[in-house]
Amino acid sequence: MNMNGGQALIRSLELEGVEVVFGMPGGAILPVYDPIIDSPIRHILVRHEQGAGHMAEGYAHVTGRPGVCMVTSGPAVTNIVTPLCDAFMDSVPLVAITGQVPFAAIGSDAFQECDTTGITQAVTKHNYLVTEAQEIPRIIREAFHIASTGRPGPVLVDVPKNIVDPNNPDSQMEWYWPESVDLPGYKPTLKGHPKKIREAAELIVASTRPVIYAGGGILNAHAAEALRELAEMCDIPVVTTLKARGAFPDDHPLALGMPGMHGNYTAVTAIQRSDLLLALGSRFDDRVTGKLPAFAPDAKVVHVDIDPAELGKVRQPDVPIVGDARLVIEELVAVLGKLGGAEAQPDRSYWRSQLSGWQEKYPLTYQQSEPGEALKPQFVLERLRDSAPEDCIVVTGVGQHQMWASQYWGFKHPYTWVSSGGLGTMGFAIPAAIGAKVGRPDRMVWAIDGDGCFQMTAQEMVTAASERIPIKVGILNNAYLGMVRQWQEMFYDERYSEVYLSPDLPDYVKWAEAMGCVAFRVEAPEEVEPIVEKANQIDDRPVVVEFRTDSMEKVYPMVPAGHSNDDIVVDPTHGEGGR
Repeated sequence: MNMNGGQALIRSLELEGVEVVFGMPGGAILPVYDPIIDSPIRHILVRHEQGAGHMAEGYAHVTGRPGVCMVTSGPAVTNIVTPLCDAFMDSVPLVAITGQVPFAAIGSDAFQECDTTGITQAVTKHNYLVTEAQEIPRIIREAFHIASTGRPGPVLVDVPKNIVDPNNPDSQMEWYWPESVDLPGYKPTLKGHPKKIREAAELIVASTRPVIYAGGGILNAHAAEALRELAEMCDIPVVTTLKARGAFPDDHPLALGMPGMHGNYTAVTAIQRSDLLLALGSRFDDRVTGKLPAFAPDAKVVHVDIDPAELGKVRQPDVPIVGDARLVIEELVAVLGKLGGAEAQPDRSYWRSQLSGWQEKYPLTYQQSEPGEALKPQFVLERLRDSAPEDCIVVTGVGQHQMWASQYWGFKHPYTWVSSGGLGTMGFAIPAAIGAKVGRPDRMVWAIDGDGCFQMTAQEMVTAASERIPIKVGILNNAYLGMVRQWQEMFYDERYSEVYLSPDLPDYVKWAEAMGCVAFRVEAPEEVEPIVEKANQIDDRPVVVEFRTDSMEKVYPMVPAGHSNDDIVVDPTHGEGGR
């Protein structure tokens, strides 16, 4: 069957099971947009190309399938560089399709031309420049395979206009669909080495102060159940990084919560005092390690990761294991079973007692809001949490609100937390929440955002309203770039340089209503629950709730940048000078 390149591209997406594409048309990609009219694929028209990329990320986070975005050439490509980099840093499967000027015009500085390959090579797992229409089915098949296997990540396919334009003979091709993918240089290692797994098991049964350091790779590998089995068999406490929230239930007796710069005291200190660190699908990010030479100084390290480049990149492991986290954990559980399982574990009662003591002495805390007082962001999050279903999906931007959401929400299920980790992208929440709701329309989706973040991508609320995507948005409006203000207060002698945003400009209620949303403003603690209840009952359009919060509230605990985790600063109400 003969068809043109644009038709072949859309047909290839259909055969990959793509249900939705987030994008915006433009000159170079226009020929691909014509066959979408006749396709069952849903297209969501964004208001900015960056939004398309983050929507695709949100979709991928909650479904486990690659998100797809499609934009034109030139400035559209440069606008998706941020979501590409975000997905690359956080191992999110993404396929980006970009238009390009006709092949013969590449290098001539044609209208809306840019070196897409050169610009995006550093922030993609792989990228393609299509040179002839006949390549399209193979390249699309390969792109989805690469994006979703091994360590997931973004793959970009750049398509010159002449190859998809039905009026150009270059676009004519004979349709086919590859039966399989043949990439000789790409063979991810899935099964861990048996000898190394045995060594890891032997370290576990010899350890009296072990900690499981679970990262986002647990979720990518669908290893939450295997992780729980390992933890329960060996009675090992678990910390979950920012990217792994929900991978292990927060209400489990072995759950210690989030470690890192704004992790809770017990999670941070447990790692510091451990004698064995089981790093599963985690990458020893600097926000977790603090001052690296002082990180977990007495711990032997078992590091499991599907990406061999991560092993030894930051911390040299005693037992490195390359492989899929789920498969490795399952094999580790089997080997531990042969060694005696739960009965073979040493007495760890002192370790459990010490952890329990830290939890009792240093819980997460804040000064509760009282009627007539400034609204506390932590209080808002607790009320939102208690009013939402257990499987509600929470999406955040980046900053103080992100840390408070991770600390206070409490996650019991995997794939219910969506946030930007490695790149720390302000403006992530709104488009990512839209993508998450499209991927899981059966779930309630709350986007928790700051006033600074909301102003970066708020235009996508128009997308949500016009497409009838009923996300719920809680803006913690403290009138500042809050995290920056906190650092300036603590480390720059309260010299507040360029962080004040104003509580009243813009008017978030009027702005949200102008974008087709229902909107509320909450200024007092007693207003929180009734307004949240109203927001939760609206399910036919987006809702925005502006919470006027205490502008001087800080995120605690905190490990100052460049310091050891032993220097963790807790809320001053704990006494002892905040330590």
